[in-house]
Amino acid sequence: MINEKLPQIFYGGDYNPDQWPEEVLDEDIIYFKKAGINVVTLPVFSWAKLQPSEEVYDFQWLDKIMDKLAENNIYVCLATSTAAQPAWMSKKYPEILPVDFDGRKRKHGGRVNFCPNSKVYRKMSTSLTRKLAERYKGHPSLLLWHIGNEYGNYCYCEHCEEEFRIWLKKKYKTIENLNKAWNMSFWGHTVYDFDEVVVPSGISEMWRDSGRERTNFQGISLDYNRFMSESVFNCYHEEYKIIKEITPDLYITTNLMGTFKPLDYFKWAEKMDVISWDNYPQLIDPMYVTALRHDLMRGLKNGKPFMLMEQTPSQQNWQPYNGLKRPGMMRLQSYQAVAHGADTVMFFQLRRSIGACEKYHGAVIEHVGHDNTRVFRECAKLGEELNALKDKILDSTIDAKVAIVFDWENWWAVELSSGPSIELNYLKQIEKYYKAFYDMNIAVDFVNPEWDLSKYDVVVAPLLYMVKDGVASNIESFVKSGGTFITTFFSGIVNENDLVTLGGYPGELRKTLGIWVEEIDALFPNMNNSFKLTENSIKLKDEYSCGMLCDILHLEGAKALAVFGSDFYKNSPALTLNQFGKGKAYYIASDPEEEFIRDFISHVCEEKNIFSSFEKLEGVEITERVKEDKTFVFILNHNESQVEVNLSDKEYVELLTGEKKIGKVTIKAKDLVILEK
Repeated sequence: MINEKLPQIFYGGDYNPDQWPEEVLDEDIIYFKKAGINVVTLPVFSWAKLQPSEEVYDFQWLDKIMDKLAENNIYVCLATSTAAQPAWMSKKYPEILPVDFDGRKRKHGGRVNFCPNSKVYRKMSTSLTRKLAERYKGHPSLLLWHIGNEYGNYCYCEHCEEEFRIWLKKKYKTIENLNKAWNMSFWGHTVYDFDEVVVPSGISEMWRDSGRERTNFQGISLDYNRFMSESVFNCYHEEYKIIKEITPDLYITTNLMGTFKPLDYFKWAEKMDVISWDNYPQLIDPMYVTALRHDLMRGLKNGKPFMLMEQTPSQQNWQPYNGLKRPGMMRLQSYQAVAHGADTVMFFQLRRSIGACEKYHGAVIEHVGHDNTRVFRECAKLGEELNALKDKILDSTIDAKVAIVFDWENWWAVELSSGPSIELNYLKQIEKYYKAFYDMNIAVDFVNPEWDLSKYDVVVAPLLYMVKDGVASNIESFVKSGGTFITTFFSGIVNENDLVTLGGYPGELRKTLGIWVEEIDALFPNMNNSFKLTENSIKLKDEYSCGMLCDILHLEGAKALAVFGSDFYKNSPALTLNQFGKGKAYYIASDPEEEFIRDFISHVCEEKNIFSSFEKLEGVEITERVKEDKTFVFILNHNESQVEVNLSDKEYVELLTGEKKIGKVTIKAKDLVILEK
């Protein structure tokens, strides 16, 4: 439980009362109570008001707000306000301001617009954090802490370059080790002193191509990504340590952004008491895409419940087309988060701003200023339901038998690669395999490849290009002990420095997979090949199309279940199976069509006796959360028409109505049921 002071699902969101006259707070509290809101996050962007000059702090306005909320039994997720420094600070200490990828020094403006290695920023932000923590540590409304906001600020300034060199000395110890790790003899890049290292950016080793960052030296750029992710994290962690010292019993978080590429969230999660994230799907996004991101966020803390920190009640303002959430969508998406492990439902924002770039971003209280709106009525209905659930679902978890490997460093490496195809997209490959399980209502955990995998029956690792130290032996142990491992083309190629593992692809995975990949053919977008089934024991169609990359491989203990259908490597293995110890290792040697992935994953699940208790229905999502001896089944109908779901002869209690359910249950369009058994 995040905080026993409020033993129910947190419901609320970002609130900016400092943008309004004082009397508006009284109005808003009335509306909050009508909507069932019990938590507000504040003051996320109020550093300039909290600290009008270097020597002056002003907390009186925040005292009044905190006190008034406490009087009305509304709790506070207290933010440190350090995501946007005051203008006076940027002017007086210009070294705070970052340098962008193309070498341009930024001026004051926007948000998260600071160099993460600025000593001035660190000093100022931790000073404010300490004063906030000391002032409000015993306040009755204080529920948990929110540090910064949506971090992601890479910088390429001279100070970062100096800190990068120090970081490299700690990592590599000697300049000889660095030259070896980065293969600096290539293109005559050998350096003889750490001071000769230059930050990789758009004015040195890197450039942008088709919206993607490219590099001449993957080892340098990978290490800079690691360094920057760690540098940004340290801004968070310096504040974390202060708050933890002063309020050791309160949870501390910061809002992550799902599949946000620049930061290695698995490393961040180690110092987050609870994961929180901001969910902003487009109106047209398939629901499995959002489900994947919920599951990834839950996976960061090895399956523990997370916080939905932000979503919009109606529409975004920053996407190309900002469609309204249709009636029922906000409620359904909120419960989707809960179904995948969220113990909170929170919004950005509670009252719409009147100016600047977020004035058209949705809010519980619209510009009209009253509660007679569709959005408010939907929010109030949801608030009533969530409050009625009390602590019933809190701390329940998801019991998954399937895991998908997700590795930020591997993601960086795949897409910094200098070949073989610009079409390589790590996230799209993850999504393809996730969708196959999602469509069968089979729960999936996301895992770090270095974690213990023994609790899973099936582990899938699409595009496992980078195999870091210990990962191959971890996978080998998993398969030997009876697990089923699935990986794909362009896997096992390099080590953590993006140096090719010599001796044949897939490198350290070669023994477990029982294959040797001799060549990799890159197909143009208008080209394709096919998989032709050769093994009757596997329940697939006779032929499927494939493309992008085709591995030309040799069997070294594995057997071919399918072969390529054309080109000079026709009849060479395309899908292989290696019986290894008590388990199985599959290799998919190309990028197959979705139908193949669906059929293949279905076959593997059948082999491992992994299935959903409910029939598969198009547009219907079913998940289960478990708590002690109770199971909570979420059935969400994403369709535009009602559906009928067969519960068979099992008896359930519907949590939102208290009704008993058995046999068939009808679920209206954009509606759901939560069943307890």
